[in-house]
Amino acid sequence: MLLDLCRRFADAHADRNGAVTTPVPGLTMVRALKPGELQISVSRPMIAIALQGRKRVTFGSENHDYGAGEALVISADVPTVSQITQASPAEPYYALVLEFDITILHDLAQSGGSVDAEPVRVERVDADVVDAAHRLVRLLDRPEALTTLSGGLMRELHYWLLNGSHGSAIRSLGRVDSHAGQIARAVGHIRQNYTRSVRIRDLARIAHMSEPAFHAHFKAITTLTPLQFQKQLRLIEARRLMLTEGRPIAVASGSVGYASVPHFTRDYGRLFGTTPGRDIKVVA
Repeated sequence: MLLDLCRRFADAHADRNGAVTTPVPGLTMVRALKPGELQISVSRPMIAIALQGRKRVTFGSENHDYGAGEALVISADVPTVSQITQASPAEPYYALVLEFDITILHDLAQSGGSVDAEPVRVERVDADVVDAAHRLVRLLDRPEALTTLSGGLMRELHYWLLNGSHGSAIRSLGRVDSHAGQIARAVGHIRQNYTRSVRIRDLARIAHMSEPAFHAHFKAITTLTPLQFQKQLRLIEARRLMLTEGRPIAVASGSVGYASVPHFTRDYGRLFGTTPGRDIKVVA
């Protein structure tokens, strides 16, 4: 079973926060021994397959609950609030997470098919997806086989995702000329340069759109303006630096592009509902 394979790997490799890195780029796991706190993030396009336990993800005003045998599909870079709602030492929460490889999607998604504009949805996991994921995870502790076979298995996994119940949700990511594909290029630029000032005209040029069209489509897809999107990336990364790496508030805020600690503190409070200092004390 896929759960058994992921349980063994996650139990052996999970960090103190329950995050599990694998040798396959874009493939991770999550393990939790108890229900978690609310987590705010700007999610990348991905699929999270729940193997045990339950999780809730909120996008806008909509709640998406999912558990074993179901998967959350996020088909755009969007802000989400998530919380593991069912987990215990006896039955931990386990999930297998795959960030979509846009290059593979570009290659596979040009043949057409319906597109669903809803960027967050929950579906049952198709048997073909589970089978391909099982064969990939089985190789994680076999480096030689993984090096040789992982590329083909990743391509197969994307194929089944595109041609199964999840296909309409992610197909637009693979279409270079789709609005989602165009905005994804600009989002990639913001993610790579989030500590620097960005100009809308430059982002519109990267997306091959006029500035008014870029503004409209960016907000329609991500629910944020480009500057709001960048600000959330900065705040989320600063929070990680403080809570995970122990960076002081001034150092973390400066590292992500803030010139003023008071300005950073105000923005932090608006997003996370608390101050950086209180967050640090909770973790300490």
